[in-house]
Amino acid sequence: MRESQRVLIVEACRALIYRYAYLNDERNFEAAADLFTEDAVYRRPSAPEVLIRGREAILASLRSRPAVVATFHLCSDVLVEVDSPRRARARTRLLLLAGARPPDGGTPDPATLKAPLPGTFRDELTLTAGGWKFSQRIGGLWLANLADPQPGNATP
Repeated sequence: MRESQRVLIVEACRALIYRYAYLNDERNFEAAADLFTEDAVYRRPSAPEVLIRGREAILASLRSRPAVVATFHLCSDVLVEVDSPRRARARTRLLLLAGARPPDGGTPDPATLKAPLPGTFRDELTLTAGGWKFSQRIGGLWLANLADPQPGNATP
């Protein structure tokens, strides 16, 4: 694979990750779900123990989010590893801000904001006829990982 092709794949995968965050925060769940393959696997960072299979189930999960909550997902440190011209993997750090959504859909009152929640996504991405899509998106909250260290990886 030429370096120019690899760079284009990395940028396309990063754009997919950022697009998902915007669509999720804008509550455009149909468009967000369309970023997944039909048979995708998804675990939301706020519920990593729940495995969601398939685009329709992912859409139902996204739609189940309370309409009274406004979110702002800040994504950073997006690392993309290209496995082939049609497959890639990515890791993303995220920071979730949330607060009460006002009736007019505007900006939440700062008094309603919850503490920021740091988390991560580990993605598998596939090139389809419709462009790059998530075939697997596994989220988790960073604080949950610290509270429940893996054996042998205990924090000092």
